[in-house]
Amino acid sequence: MKRLFETLLFWTTVALIWEFGVRWSGTREYVLPALSQVFKAGWEVRGQLLADTLTTAWEVLTGFALALVGGLAIGLLVSMSGIARRTLLPLVTALQSMPKIALAPLLIVWFGYGFASKLAAAVLFAFFPIVIATIGGLAGVPRNLEEHFRALGAQPWQTFWHLRLPAALPSLIDGLKIAMPLAVIGAIVGEFIGSEAGLGHLIVFATSNAQTSLSFAAILMVTVLAMLFYGAVDFISRGVWWRGVSV
Repeated sequence: MKRLFETLLFWTTVALIWEFGVRWSGTREYVLPALSQVFKAGWEVRGQLLADTLTTAWEVLTGFALALVGGLAIGLLVSMSGIARRTLLPLVTALQSMPKIALAPLLIVWFGYGFASKLAAAVLFAFFPIVIATIGGLAGVPRNLEEHFRALGAQPWQTFWHLRLPAALPSLIDGLKIAMPLAVIGAIVGEFIGSEAGLGHLIVFATSNAQTSLSFAAILMVTVLAMLFYGAVDFISRGVWWRGVSV
């Protein structure tokens, strides 16, 4: 209850500062609307706002799932194969070094204005942290424990399942916590470049029509969406079985 009270108190204070700070300073609505105006604008188009939120949420969840599968596969392959470490890892690093926003228009060219280009953008943003977290977690297993497993006659798959995987999971969870908000950013960037639905599309539409309050309402929904997804990853990580594993 104390934590909940502190959280509510903090966000209430932020909301009050935003609301009355804008009003007392005389800032024009098209520059920075008051929080009440943002809520009013969002409520007036609540049906469209909900539909766009669901569209973006589906893009994020699907992209994150694909990034998770691909990132785990590449991370495991690099950790177990010297050839993959010398070939795939530099390729993945090179892709990460490229500016993602610069690649977004190409995704539209390759995949069109539909769902596929937003999915590709979400995967592109979320992929690298999962790969690096997987590699780092598997590489961080204490050597003396691996020697202990070998001395006990454990098979390689037993060592991986009972030692390396549990030891790597905390690092992987941290990578997932980083990747989830990045997947949201990727989907929004894809919608910025070209889309017919989604919160990114709504932000572009509202800004181009000088509807700053509506633009802020969509931005707040993006923020809430990212926080909910991050909270879901954190909640799952607190309750799964590996928290009780001792290695």
